[in-house]
Parts: sequence; structure tokens; C-alpha cells
Amino acid sequence: MPAASIRARARAEMINEIKAIARRQLATDGANLSLRAVARDMGMVSSAIYRYFPSRDDLLTALIVDGYRALADAAEAGDTEVTDRADLRGRWLAVCHAIRRWALAHPAEYALLFGSPVPGYAAPQETTAAAVRIPTVLIRILVDGVTAGQLADPGGDSLPGPVHADLAAVRDALFPDLPEALLANAALGWTQCFGTVSFELFGQLDGTIHAREEFFDHQMRQLATLIGLP
Repeated sequence: MPAASIRARARAEMINEIKAIARRQLATDGANLSLRAVARDMGMVSSAIYRYFPSRDDLLTALIVDGYRALADAAEAGDTEVTDRADLRGRWLAVCHAIRRWALAHPAEYALLFGSPVPGYAAPQETTAAAVRIPTVLIRILVDGVTAGQLADPGGDSLPGPVHADLAAVRDALFPDLPEALLANAALGWTQCFGTVSFELFGQLDGTIHAREEFFDHQMRQLATLIGLP
């Protein structure tokens, strides 16, 4: 193996180890990451870690991008598991449950993505690009429904003018086959799905709802009806 390839592999392994230790810190200390603490846990001098991540924000960005990608992978896998691609409701439920399972398995990473903003951190564009994959999974379900004639345009007359314009811009840029009203339904379903997951994960259901999975499934089925999935 060429020396350059060996160095690249060693660097990649070191980056992965740094991120693994940082994720463990997320689980214990939240997003209050410290490069010095990561270096200490790795047994290296603090100055050495800056060769891999020049700042705390660079490390946070790497963790956020990884988190979005992992969650998107889980959502896409949930959709793919439904072999009947015409079963739009089944696909929606499978995706929502996949998201919940990932969140429960990775609470610290979910909190980094959807919890309180990290003080002093401004997310760069690369995090947005990674995050877009997640809602795209649901929107593709609606696009497939429109293409197959299963979903009709409910009409966008009820949308406020500025909202109509915002959604039209998103549709034209990313989803030209989806009417604005259905895109609004997708946004409703997606935000409510994550809201329900967040309520469970961050303790708002404690002492009230004990049958968590059954409650979540009921909520997602109600949303499927509201969105218009057959």
C-alpha cells in the first residue's frame, strides 16, 4: 500500500476515534464538548487534536452531519422494508417508527440534532445539506402517490399567501411534481412526527403515557389520515 494511502487510513481512523469519544461525552455532558477533554480521554496532548479538528465547532459539525446521515439511513431503510410500494400509509408508518427507534437508541445524538441549540455554535451549510435527506423520505412517499394517481392535489387556496410562496419555492427547487398543499401536509406530518419523538425522549410524557410505542403508532396513524394517505 502506498505511504499516502497508509497515512490517509491512519488519519481516518484517528478522526473516527475522536468522534467516538466525543459521542460518549455527548451522552454524559450534553453538547458542552471540550477538545481538551477529548484529547485527555484519548491520551494525547491537547495540541495534537487540532490537527484533526481545528475547533470545537468543527467537531460539532462533524457529529451533526454524521447524526443526520445515520438518521436518514434509518428512515430510508424503514421505507425500503415495505415491499408494496403502493402502500403509502404503510411506508409512512415504517419510516416514523424507524425514526423513533433510532432516536431511542441514540438519545444524545438526537438531542444534538433536535434539542436546544448549542450556545455560540452556528451550523454551516453542510449540516443543512445532510438534514434535507430526512424529510425527503416522507416527501418521496407523497410524490409516489401523486405519480401513481393515489393522491390528488387538495388545492392550496387555504394556504396563506406568504406560506404559499415559500412552499412554491421549495417545490420548484426540489419537488416539481408535488403541489404546494401536499408539501404543506408533508411538513405537518414531519414536524409532528419529530415533535412526538421529542416529547417522549425529553421526558414530557413521563408520568402520563406509559404505552409509548402504542401511543406513538396511534399518533402517526392519525397523522397519516390528516396528511391524506390512503
